[in-house]
Amino acid sequence: MTKGHEIKFYKKEINIRQVIEDQALQDNDDALYVCDINDFRRKYEIWDQLMPGIKPHYAVKCNDDIMVIKTLAKLGANFDCASMGEIKLVLDANVEPERIIFAMPCKPLTHLAYAKDNGVITSTVDSEFEILKMHRHFPESKLVIRIRCDATDVKLSFGEKFGCNAKTEAPAIMLLAKELKLNVIGISFHVGTGCNELPAYDRAITEAKQLFDFGTKHGFNMTLLDIGGGFPGSDYNKFKEMSEIIKCSIKRNFPEKNINVIAEPGRYFVESAYMLICKIHSKRETKLPDGSVTKHYYINDGVFVSFANVVVEHYDVLVRHLLDDLLPKFKTTIWGPTCDAYDKVGENLELPNMECGDFLIFPNMGAYSIPLATRFNGWGLSNILYLDKATTDGGRENKIR
Repeated sequence: MTKGHEIKFYKKEINIRQVIEDQALQDNDDALYVCDINDFRRKYEIWDQLMPGIKPHYAVKCNDDIMVIKTLAKLGANFDCASMGEIKLVLDANVEPERIIFAMPCKPLTHLAYAKDNGVITSTVDSEFEILKMHRHFPESKLVIRIRCDATDVKLSFGEKFGCNAKTEAPAIMLLAKELKLNVIGISFHVGTGCNELPAYDRAITEAKQLFDFGTKHGFNMTLLDIGGGFPGSDYNKFKEMSEIIKCSIKRNFPEKNINVIAEPGRYFVESAYMLICKIHSKRETKLPDGSVTKHYYINDGVFVSFANVVVEHYDVLVRHLLDDLLPKFKTTIWGPTCDAYDKVGENLELPNMECGDFLIFPNMGAYSIPLATRFNGWGLSNILYLDKATTDGGRENKIR
């Protein structure tokens, strides 16, 4: 990773060829992330426009690059942390503990103690066992009950692992909390990553409202609704449609406007801010009985480094090249650099004939890439080049350091 987090500036748009030349990528075999700081700014503005009144708590697990944390903190975002390490990372960036929700329903005791010692008081729970744990070790907590409400069309569902049944389990958890004199303040849910069933948000918000009423009836001051994540990072139209459903549901279910609504966007803020520049270091061709040819390119990054989401989320990579777009295209498979046969970045792609030393550009690489990198086969996290759009005077005030 780039030491010192130096930021370089561009005027109108990022010139990939210039980046390759300036970073001398032709002379080494390291892949390079390019992070556009201005993209965070643009995304935050869009969030404010489409989700007014819903406070984003950035999901640190999605990309824990300290530049992301510092930039979003400066823009006004709060944070969703799921471990002691993530809480420490955010606190070390001078973020107040009140801006953190410990959104892990199943917390190790040492992590819970760290949260308590550092004033992170709001956290999620989804079982009676966790209620008993909180009663014994952190009774001053502000508790948010996480319910299960899975979208029917989703890339990755969390319901089997996290979230209680809103009708049969959540009321019992709340009654136990009341008996133990704990403070339940709200309800949370997560419809799943890569949600395509957008009405799932309405269904979950409606179920949350019923539990708000239940909690209020039993003496709790229900003030917080956490609508989770699942927001796209590079599809504006989908996000806009999603936001309309969410806003309408909140207005219908909570017309009194006396609650705090938060969300846990991760991919939304970081996916489009990062691109990855890779170099082809080897190639081969295979011929099928029908005479067609498949090109195989081997690059300096793969599923054990930046492309873990290909395996974890069945992510279909986008790939660009720097050759003439009018050149003939061939069926292409892209392989990572390790000796593992699962290290396949993409297949059935259409690319022109390329040679060793040519570059492939992968956009939308900011989500679930950097935190999942391993050192398998001696490889490791690629370097990161930070770029920001220059102001009229050639720089920006209050630069992040």
